[in-house]
Amino acid sequence: MSTVRQLGLLSASALVVASMVGSGVFTTSGFLLGDLGSPGRVLAAWLMGGIIALGGALCYGALARRFPESGGEYVFLARTLHPAAGYLAGWISLLVGFSAPLAAVALAFGEYLKDWLPGVAPALTGTILLLSFATVHALHIQRGAWMQNVAVLLKLALFAVFLGWAGPRLQPSTGATTEAFPVGAFAVSLVWISFSYSGWNAAIYISGEIRDPDRNLPRTLLLGTIVVTLLYLALNAVFVFAAPVDQLAGKLEVARIAGEALGGRPLANFVTVLIALALATSVSSLLMAGPRVFARMAEDGYLPACLRFPVSGPPRTAILCQTVIALLLLWSVTFKGLLTYIGFTLGLCTAGAVAGLMRLRGREGAALRVPGWPWLPSGFILIMLAITGFTLWRQPRDCAIGLATLLLGLVGWWIAYGRAGKSV
Repeated sequence: MSTVRQLGLLSASALVVASMVGSGVFTTSGFLLGDLGSPGRVLAAWLMGGIIALGGALCYGALARRFPESGGEYVFLARTLHPAAGYLAGWISLLVGFSAPLAAVALAFGEYLKDWLPGVAPALTGTILLLSFATVHALHIQRGAWMQNVAVLLKLALFAVFLGWAGPRLQPSTGATTEAFPVGAFAVSLVWISFSYSGWNAAIYISGEIRDPDRNLPRTLLLGTIVVTLLYLALNAVFVFAAPVDQLAGKLEVARIAGEALGGRPLANFVTVLIALALATSVSSLLMAGPRVFARMAEDGYLPACLRFPVSGPPRTAILCQTVIALLLLWSVTFKGLLTYIGFTLGLCTAGAVAGLMRLRGREGAALRVPGWPWLPSGFILIMLAITGFTLWRQPRDCAIGLATLLLGLVGWWIAYGRAGKSV
């Protein structure tokens, strides 16, 4: 069933920005400083992460022009590789790509606000946030998008205020190291940073609702990724230059520490507001994009028919399903090691989608426009495989859970559909 295309370039780009700017940018650089030893190397790692995300956005833009329909990697992999690959991508989206991050971000939101809400459990605060955004996005597509746009623009304006105030107050001396460049630690840093950049592909999950997708989808992916890369570089420059390295290295709350070092408690509280707003918009974007994958899979017969796109309006049953799964995780699961698990499995998905693009280009020839062919897509695949391979070596336990998730999805597809030769 076709959906009404109601979202323009601004709304889709706002979704990309909201999806990318979550908790990672506010928590990662302290650990990177501990491993890399200097602010310059930390910023180089963030720049490299942005370049990788930009390469992925260019490849996905070509796929989005070819398949301008909602569903994300599920659609791409099913159309270019095999229905089983698409089913696996949808399976990962269901369990890893949206539900778990949604619960984690909601819980982080509650943790950041617990000092301001004494006696209120962080999980309860996160539940209220989830239910609020689920209600808004279930009521109306354009109203949900409008709220998303306003929140993202407000967030970017507050970031600009913070950067404008903090920039001139940065300390000139940061205790930069003179040790040899740590290649292994830099590779690990890219694994962590990839979590913060995840979300650059968010617009593909609502492709079927974007106006003029051939023109707007590639622009959306590129615009959102470039804006976030520049924002990340500016924010992390403030974070890592705000105080001496030994005060920041290894600390989770690097953003708040930097704010307090520059402006005392008032600025630290302002930074907390920024973080809460970033997390809230991240929840909104996940609830806006994730249910579209469920609905697309239901349209193709891989999930119950009740999850399909309705005749008009947003996929409310899919939104309800996404919210229920996230709430179950929020109240019952601990998230130690979850970031590695998510990054590993989603990294394999993105590499698979670009591999599908290369296969499709081989079949259709130059009629399918692929930027930087063949070096850009092949380079992206090699980098993603290197990152996931390095993660498997460094964190085998968490990656084993990811591999088990893939295996379980394959078994489920084969039992339910493989023998019947079902295709998408």
